[in-house]
Amino acid sequence: MKYKEKYVQILLVIITLMMTILRFLLNEKGRVSPDSIRYMRFAHGLPEIDNTITPLGYPVAIKFLTFFGPDEFWSSKLMGILAFLLIIFVAWKKKFYFRESIVVCSLFSFVSIFSYTMSESLILPFIFLLLYTANLIIHEKLKGWQAIFYLSIGLILLYNIRYSALFIIGGTGLFGLFFRKKKYASYFVASSIISGLFVVLYKFLFIDYFNKDYVDQFLEIGLHPTSTLLIELFQGLCTTFNPFVHMANPGGGIVNYGIYGIGLLNILFMIFVLMRKKLSETELFIVFISLSGIICSYFIQYFYSVNAIDYRLLAPFSFPLWLLYFSKLFQILDIKVYVVGILSVMTGVVFTWLSKGNYLENRKVITQFLQSENLEKVPLKFYLENENEDLEKIQIVELISTVNPNVQITFNPKDSLQKNTLTPHKVLQKIKIDKNRYQ
Repeated sequence: MKYKEKYVQILLVIITLMMTILRFLLNEKGRVSPDSIRYMRFAHGLPEIDNTITPLGYPVAIKFLTFFGPDEFWSSKLMGILAFLLIIFVAWKKKFYFRESIVVCSLFSFVSIFSYTMSESLILPFIFLLLYTANLIIHEKLKGWQAIFYLSIGLILLYNIRYSALFIIGGTGLFGLFFRKKKYASYFVASSIISGLFVVLYKFLFIDYFNKDYVDQFLEIGLHPTSTLLIELFQGLCTTFNPFVHMANPGGGIVNYGIYGIGLLNILFMIFVLMRKKLSETELFIVFISLSGIICSYFIQYFYSVNAIDYRLLAPFSFPLWLLYFSKLFQILDIKVYVVGILSVMTGVVFTWLSKGNYLENRKVITQFLQSENLEKVPLKFYLENENEDLEKIQIVELISTVNPNVQITFNPKDSLQKNTLTPHKVLQKIKIDKNRYQ
C-alpha cells in the first residue's frame, strides 16, 4: 500500500505542477488582474517605492527573480511554482502534513492561486512554515528566546507579504492567552506583541513616510450594508471550501445552486469531522489562526475597502483548515483521500480547457504592437472612463502589463491626449485579442 501511495503522490505532484503552468498559459491574459499590474509595476520600479497599498514582500521577491533573467510577469509565475514546490519539499523533509499538502495543493482553487500573479501564492509556504514552527514550540522542541525569535520572524514575514496577516498575529496571541497555563503560552503572546509592535512601526516609519493620507483614503465607515456582506460571506465560504469549483457564475443561474450546495455540504461535513475527536494543541492553533482570519476578513469590510470575500482572499486562512481537514480524512479513509485531489485536478482540466484562451499568442500580438509604437520599455498610462469599464477594456491593460509592467491606469481625460497614453480604441483598432467564451 505504501509503495503504491508513493507513486500516487509523485503523479499528483507532477499533474498539479503541469496544471499550474497550463492554468496561466491557457488564459487569454496569463491570469493577471488590476492588482497584478500594481505588483509588477512596483517590482519593476524597485528600489523606488511605487505605493504602500501593498507590502514590500511580494514585489521584492519578483524583483529578485528578475535578476536571473525573466521579466516581472514570468518571475511572478515562477514564484507561484516555487511556492508550491517549497510547501511540498518542507512537508516531505519534515514529515509534517505531507500527504495532506499534496492533496490540498492539487485542489483546483489552489492551482488557481499558484498560477495567479498575486501575493497569496507567496504567503502560503510561509503560512506552512509558521504552522511547523508553532508545532515545534507546542511540543517543546523549540524553547525560550529561540521560540519567540522564530515565531516573531514568521509573523513579521507574513505581514510583509499581505497586510491581512495582522489577523494571524492576533490569532496567535489569542491562542497563547487561551492556553495561558501552558509553558509555551508566553512564547505565542510575546511573539504576537512583538509582531504587533512591528506593525505599528511599519505604519509610522514606512506607510506614513510615503503616504501620510493612507488611513484617510482607505478607512470609511459603513461601506457596505450587513445584508450584502452576509450574502457575500456565505457565497465566499461556499466557493472557498468547494473542493472542485471555486467560482460561481456572476450572472446567477441554477449551476450556482450546485456550486454553493457542494461547498455548504463540505463545510458541514468538515465541522462534523473536526468535532468527532478532541483536537491536539497544534490542531487548535490551526483552528485559532484560521477562524480569526476569516472572522476579521468579514468585519474589516465595514470600514476598509476590499474585494468581496472569495477563495483568493481567504486562501491564507483556508489553507491551514484544509490541511487539518484532510489529516482527519486520511485517518478515516486512508489512501482513498487522494481521489479528492485527482477529481479536483480533473475538474480544473475541464474548466481550463472549456474557458481557454491563448496567452502566448496574445503576448506576441501585444509585444509587436508596443514595439511598433516604441512603447515597449517606456512608462505608460492606460485611459479608462471609469473603474466600472467592461471586462474587454480592462483585459487590454492587464495584457499590456505582462509585457511592459510600467503601466498605470488613469481616469483623467486629459491624459488620453499624451503620446504615452493608450486607450482601448487605440489598441483594438490595430490588434485582435484571443478571448475565451466565458467572459
